[in-house]
Amino acid sequence: MLFEELNVSPDIVKGLKEMGLVEPTKIQEKTIPLIKEGKDVIGISKTGSGKTAAFGIPILEKIKPGHGIQALIIAPVRELSVQIAREMHKFGKHVDFRSATIYGGVSLNPQIEAMQDADIVIGTPGRLKDHLENYEMDLSKVKIAVLDEADKMVEMGFVEDVRSILDKTKKGIQILLFGATISNEIEQIKRDYMNAPATVQAESHVQEDFLEQHYYNVPQHEKFSLLVHLLKKEKKGLSIIFCSARSTVELVAKNLRSHGIFAEMIHGRLTQSRRLKVMENFHKGRFSVLVASAVAARGLDIKDVTHIFNYDLSRDPQEYIHRVGRTARAGEKGKAITLLSDKDHDVFREILYRYPIKVNEMPLEEFERLKFDARRSRESGDFGRRGHSGGGHSRGSYSRGGYRGGGGHSRDDRFGESSQSRGPRSGGSQHGRPRGHSGGRREGGFSRRQDN
Repeated sequence: MLFEELNVSPDIVKGLKEMGLVEPTKIQEKTIPLIKEGKDVIGISKTGSGKTAAFGIPILEKIKPGHGIQALIIAPVRELSVQIAREMHKFGKHVDFRSATIYGGVSLNPQIEAMQDADIVIGTPGRLKDHLENYEMDLSKVKIAVLDEADKMVEMGFVEDVRSILDKTKKGIQILLFGATISNEIEQIKRDYMNAPATVQAESHVQEDFLEQHYYNVPQHEKFSLLVHLLKKEKKGLSIIFCSARSTVELVAKNLRSHGIFAEMIHGRLTQSRRLKVMENFHKGRFSVLVASAVAARGLDIKDVTHIFNYDLSRDPQEYIHRVGRTARAGEKGKAITLLSDKDHDVFREILYRYPIKVNEMPLEEFERLKFDARRSRESGDFGRRGHSGGGHSRGSYSRGGYRGGGGHSRDDRFGESSQSRGPRSGGSQHGRPRGHSGGRREGGFSRRQDN
C-alpha cells in the first residue's frame, strides 16, 4: 500500500517521499483513515513503529493556517517534543503551517511569542500547564489533541497535569492516545475525555526476523570488562548502552573513555541544551557509542543504531522492549545484548514471561579484566553523593581486575520540560528460550512463569 491509497494530500506525500517514506507502516495504515474521519483513536504500538506520522499526517491535513492553536500534542519529555516538531516539519515541508515547541528549562518569552501565531503546539505537560495557568495560552480553538507515549506520562506522574490541560479544551474535540500499554489511569482518561474511541494495535514487540537478542551471564564485577570486549569485537554502527541509574551512566561513560572508547552520555540531570546537543551529534554520527538512561529509550527516532547493550535491567520489564526497539528499525537488522548478573535475573525472567521474545544465551568467552574507576567525575555535576549503583562496582574493592560491590537501581528523576519552529508560510543460530525451560521452574537458566 502507498500513502496515496490512504488519500494523503499530494503536498504531504511529496514531503514523505523526500524523506524516503513511500509505504505506510501498519500503525499508520490502520489509524490514518480513522483519524481523517474524525474518530477518537487509541493506538497501541511498539516504539519505532511510525506513530508520529500516524497522527502528524492527519493533523497537517486538518489545520487551517492562521486560525489559532488548532492541534495540541502532549509528550512526556523535551527530546520527544523536539523530535515530533522536527518530524512534523519534514512531513509538512510543502504545507503552510506554524508550530511552537514548549518545554521547561528555557525562557518563557520566546514560547509566548511563538504561540501567538502557532497552528500546532507541541509540548510537555508541566510547561503547558504553566502557560495555561500563568500566561493565558488559548486552547479554545483546539480541535484535535494527541497524548503521545501516554503510558510514559502515567509512569512519570503527569496524569493530573494532562487532565488539567484537557479540561481547558472544548468538550467533544478529537483525542488521539498513543502508547505501548493501557493502564488504569489511561482507561480513566478514555472514559472521561474520549468519545467511543477505536482501538488499533500493531506489533507490540520488535520483529525477530530483524533483531538478534543475546544474553551473557557474567559476575557483576566483570560486566564492564565484558562490555569493552564486546564493543571492540562487534562490527557495529551506532551503539546505545542502557543503564538503569543515572550514576551508572556517568561511571560507565567515564570509564569507557579512559579505556579508549569515545562515548557520550545522556540522562535526565543534564541540562536541556547539552542533552539536545548530544542527541544531535549522535544522530549525525559524530560519535558512535551513547551511554543512556531511560530518557533515550522512549519515542526517540535514532537511525542507524545497530547494537543495543543492556548493561543492567530496569525493574520495569516493559522497559526492555523499549530499549531493544532502538535498533532493527525500518527493515534494518540489529542486535541486542544483555549483560546479566545475579541481581538482573528476576526481572529478566519476568521479561521472558511477559513477552514472546527469542533470546540466546552466549558462552562467556575470554576477555581482559579491566580496572573500573568508581570515583565520581566532576562533569556529572554532583559527584561525591553516595548511594550510586556504579554498575555494581564499589570504591576500593578491586578483584580480578574489577571492583566488587553492589548497589541498587535508582529511577531517573523526572525530566524537565523551548524553542519555536516555523513551517513555510508558502508553498544467532540457536533460538528459543534460555536453557532450563521447564514449566516455570528454573534449572540452571531462565524459564517463563506459568499461571497456576
